[in-house]
Amino acid sequence: MYRYVLRRLLWVIPVMFGVLIIVFTITYLTPGDPVMVKLGADYTQEQYDLMAAQLGLDKGYFGQLGSYIWNLITRFDLGKSFSSSVPIASEISARLPITFRIGVMSLSIGILLGIPLGILSAIRQYSITDVSLTSLALLLAAIPNFILAILALLFFGVQLRWLPIAGLTTFKHWILPVGTSALSGIAVMMRMTRTTMLEVIRQDYIRTARAKGLKKSVIIRRHALNNCLIPLVTIIGGVTAITLAGSVIVETIFSIPGMGMYMMNGIAARDYPVINGVVLTLAAIVCCINLLVDVLYAFIDPRIKGFYIPDKKRKELRELVETEGEAV
Repeated sequence: MYRYVLRRLLWVIPVMFGVLIIVFTITYLTPGDPVMVKLGADYTQEQYDLMAAQLGLDKGYFGQLGSYIWNLITRFDLGKSFSSSVPIASEISARLPITFRIGVMSLSIGILLGIPLGILSAIRQYSITDVSLTSLALLLAAIPNFILAILALLFFGVQLRWLPIAGLTTFKHWILPVGTSALSGIAVMMRMTRTTMLEVIRQDYIRTARAKGLKKSVIIRRHALNNCLIPLVTIIGGVTAITLAGSVIVETIFSIPGMGMYMMNGIAARDYPVINGVVLTLAAIVCCINLLVDVLYAFIDPRIKGFYIPDKKRKELRELVETEGEAV
């Protein structure tokens, strides 16, 4: 078991390194000059060179990349913001709980609603309920997240005035951002659950359970759902990434001081360390969740656990099976 976890954990290192290289390269090649943005229109060449040296932009691509990686590895330093000179790590630590809370609530709603609705759609295949739920899932999956957020804001916040449209002061302030973030996850979970459940309920052991006279609820809960867990656990990792990516739009639309809004402000100000720091943090969260999903595989699917059994123990089990076979 520990070999499986260690192997998956080691895969996180090249993934994070690849994300760092890609994001740093994109921000480096992006048109615009942060030094000019900070100095304004009236400056001298000496002032420009001095500011570039202070921001660490006087080096070439490899010099800046090497310094960034060295500071990150040795001191866990994400740098300072170009515009405010505030350490990015402190800003992220203050904003991350907000984004994390929105993401956890959105993901929980997606699981609690998406899986039961997907099961209901599968066991009532081709009925009005199935067609309605499938059409709803396709509609939610087709509409971009920012469109849903804007429509919800205009309808429930501006037109009906039922819910506030900015901030996170009271419980009502959480409804619109969490709800709009959860809709795409609900659609994905519904479609995946329906597809997987339809494959499982057509298996021979399900027919055998029905022939024994077991209730439909017992068959679904004890037999079918257990074999649907691996695809569902897999899709949870993907829904988490979608939710975190959508937080950038949702937090900007609803003026929520989280990671997404922080990155959008960094993009508008060409504050490249902010962009790099936020993307790396979100990538680390996604990698941790995928690692957790991989660990859950070993508990759900005994084939994965058996694949990583030490050779000595595997040999002993094989000899035991052969001995019992000869005795029979």
